[in-house]
Amino acid sequence: MDMILQQVINGIVIGSVYALTAMGAALVYGILRILDLANAAAYAMGAYAGLFLYAATGNVMLAFAGALLLTALFGLVIQKYLYVPVLDRPPIVPLIASIGLFIFVQDLLRLIAGPHIREFQVRIPFGEIKTESLTVNSTWIFIIALAAVLLLFLWYILTRTRIGLAWRATAQDLETAKAMGVNVNRVVALNYLLGYSFAAAAGIMVSMLYNSVYPTMGDVPAYKMLAIIVLGGLGNPVGTVAAALLIGLVETLVAGYVGFFLPRDAIAFVVLIIVLLLKPEGLMSKTVK
Repeated sequence: MDMILQQVINGIVIGSVYALTAMGAALVYGILRILDLANAAAYAMGAYAGLFLYAATGNVMLAFAGALLLTALFGLVIQKYLYVPVLDRPPIVPLIASIGLFIFVQDLLRLIAGPHIREFQVRIPFGEIKTESLTVNSTWIFIIALAAVLLLFLWYILTRTRIGLAWRATAQDLETAKAMGVNVNRVVALNYLLGYSFAAAAGIMVSMLYNSVYPTMGDVPAYKMLAIIVLGGLGNPVGTVAAALLIGLVETLVAGYVGFFLPRDAIAFVVLIIVLLLKPEGLMSKTVK
């Protein structure tokens, strides 16, 4: 029983990171109906920003806050100067633009920081939880707690604020919302600000979890987040969280009890295929209310 609980905790940690990684792409798709793979670039950028800021300050919370702020500003800049000019084009154009930006950021990080893996050892200012048969280390506690705070913050914005009401209206029908006076540009900018900062948080968490940062670390999240947002019901924030936790738990339990009969990162797509065969609209097809 304790072994199962240990694996469930591991799965929640991984699923929390997946939820933050995919949330930006889910929010953008919810309004603009485009796939933004550049969120995976923000994932890697956040990890490097967190690494350098932690080395400079020695404070994990300052490093987190600074990395999220820098990456959020990056999201606002590319939203204004890259995506806005191509939003009236066919959806394939913004998708290609996002792929190009993703590759550009990877190469830029490689030129600036080098191609080698860097260690990211962080001191967490509290201890681990340990019993005879269960261990929850301080990094896991930190990741779960911070992911919960960020996701609750997002839920509050989307369900309890005027900008959240505007987001839901825009996600339901962009043209009607614009005709009713909703500042769609402001809503889209908020999407990129929140989405890219969440991806940055996920990148830092994974770097802390595996003690490594490298330029191509966004490759796997780039395609895995697509599986998560499709499984969660394209553009549904609540469904995205549910799908991310489901995939995190399934990956961990399968790896722990069945073994690696196929690559761990392929399990997300096996889960996606099974769920879509049973429920083609995904876990939740409607936007948050």
